Amino acid sequence: MHWLSLPVHSIQLAVDAQIPGCFGGLGGQAVYIDTEGSFLVERAVDVATAAVQHCTLITKDTEQREALQSFTVETVLSQLFLFRCHDYVELLAQTHLLPDFLSQHPKVRLVVIDSIAFPFRHSFEDLSLRTRLLNGLAQQLIQIASQHSVAVVLTNQMTTRIGQNQSMLVPALGESWGHAATQRLILHWEGKHRFASLYKSPSQREATVPYQITPHGFRDVQLPDPSVTPADPSLTPGLNSRKRPRGEEGDPSDV
Repeated sequence: MHWLSLPVHSIQLAVDAQIPGCFGGLGGQAVYIDTEGSFLVERAVDVATAAVQHCTLITKDTEQREALQSFTVETVLSQLFLFRCHDYVELLAQTHLLPDFLSQHPKVRLVVIDSIAFPFRHSFEDLSLRTRLLNGLAQQLIQIASQHSVAVVLTNQMTTRIGQNQSMLVPALGESWGHAATQRLILHWEGKHRFASLYKSPSQREATVPYQITPHGFRDVQLPDPSVTPADPSLTPGLNSRKRPRGEEGDPSDV
């Protein structure tokens, strides 16, 4: 199976939000709004299985052993609430109903919309209307996050804007939407390697780290010892210096 085409980043978040507090997690639930039809239960099972196995391996005390009794693949799936929206009208309606749902499910700690761009990039001739709807949606989601103490994660694509002398990467829904997010993380390729760049944050410095997608989900990359000459020189530079240039081309995702 080709793991690259699956929304594993969002699924990983939805699973990790449910890790018990004694393991350093939130012990919560997750809402997943799928606008592309790309969510696969089989992939969620893989990621949940890996998370449960990892917690089992690092269990040290009675509290953690007891927590594992209720942290199983079955409970993870049962606490991941999936909604399918086929167009922007359904997405706006689902967002309107979200506060009531969260009030009825106070353990929800994460809301994922994957992706925000897809329903707004097609069949939209009135761009000014699209901008107004997106701005209203952004304000509504910010209010939901604040009132219900949940993290709201939106995925977006990036597109290349061609200028007179250069090309640059911009959010698929325009720069104004890029500014709407409190924090932005750009996932991109450099050569054969994947990198995640913190592009915008009110509290953290900009930085870039490598990562990989495995059958178990989203994972770190084991970096070589700096005292030893690495076999792959593309991973040699300091990570904080690998901030992705804003005009560099590639095939990233904006989260």
